Amino acid sequence: MRDLSLLDTFLCEVDSALRTLITPKHRSTTRPNPAESVTEPLLTAQEKKHIAGLMRVNHAGEVSAQALYQGQALTAKLTTVKTQMTNAAAEEIDHLAWCEDRLRELNSKPSLLNPLWYSGSLILGALAGLAGDKWSLGFVAETEQQVTHHLQEHLKHIPLQDAKTKAILSHMQEDESHHAEMAVQAGAAPLPSWIKKGMRGISKIMTKTSYYI
Repeated sequence: MRDLSLLDTFLCEVDSALRTLITPKHRSTTRPNPAESVTEPLLTAQEKKHIAGLMRVNHAGEVSAQALYQGQALTAKLTTVKTQMTNAAAEEIDHLAWCEDRLRELNSKPSLLNPLWYSGSLILGALAGLAGDKWSLGFVAETEQQVTHHLQEHLKHIPLQDAKTKAILSHMQEDESHHAEMAVQAGAAPLPSWIKKGMRGISKIMTKTSYYI
């Protein structure tokens, strides 16, 4: 197999970005939606609006995860790390599809700010990869740990009768926790506290804006 040229790599990244940002009628997944057999609950208009806001935030997070892993795979030095990033990105596509399914059921749409989150995360991922594989893995571990906590909080704010949304978020939480553990086992370096704080700050901005827009 020939090595990809700079142009080939660029075109592949453009294709990945378009596939992530343009929501299809049905996105292909490797696993079934964990909520597909769960009955749609009876929800008020206000509850639907709130749940849609939370799922829009989660969808934006998955868009960012796709870009993060793409950026890191581009600059990672070890083949094993590149493969790990690629495999994690594949599982995140499932999350992306499940969030899109739920938003569609709630008559809502993804965040209009997704292109911004994607581009920013792609740059951060590439920079993390350039810093070295142990730091790149550390970035993944911290990101996934923060996402796991974030999903735990969302599960607390989902109406009790909405087992459908809870099934999706619970499954996503398990996957994200697993991704964090894999990164640690692969040699992730603990990130400095100021980087962790900065990541939480960016996450708060994304959360507050994507809930509404």
